[in-house]
Amino acid sequence: MILRRALFLDRDGTINHDPGYLGNPEQVVLFPTVGESLSILKNQYDFILIVVSNQSGVARGFIEVEDVDRVNQRINELLEGYNVKIDAFYYCTAHPDFNSKEECECRKPSPKMLIDASKEFEIDLNSSYLIGDSKSDIEAAQNAGCKSILIKTGYGKETLNALLSENNLPNFVAENFKAACDFIIKDISGEQIEY
Repeated sequence: MILRRALFLDRDGTINHDPGYLGNPEQVVLFPTVGESLSILKNQYDFILIVVSNQSGVARGFIEVEDVDRVNQRINELLEGYNVKIDAFYYCTAHPDFNSKEECECRKPSPKMLIDASKEFEIDLNSSYLIGDSKSDIEAAQNAGCKSILIKTGYGKETLNALLSENNLPNFVAENFKAACDFIIKDISGEQIEY
């Protein structure tokens, strides 16, 4: 069996603007170059595209599961214009302040969502990547054995400072989404990369 590689994506703050507990699909705004970049990675390099996001707004009572699903659907509607779509959306609605330890097992930095996706889609985690803007994203990638890319959108700049202070750096730090995807293309082609 040949395992495929995936690009795991955090959602809010990584592929779209994060207004805080996003529940209204009309508020979905993709960051520049997200559509074009994902289209290249999926259609030219055969990446499986999987969103893995913590959606604790459900546990907090700010949004409903249906709202999360509608936002996810809207993201794919916007991506259709670029001839690409997210293959699957995994999300964890739990938060330790409101849920049991067992219910929070899916919550990043746990690698559970990535591992579940790897089983469902026959993914090789070691040849896969995760792009995210938070510490929990980078740690989830590390815990799953993926390469981690911190993007400086969303909470990325604050996250970089926190990771620097812990001497726990991601594989790459990207100014924007296109830079993150350019890194992936160079990395899989074996080019030497300046970190």
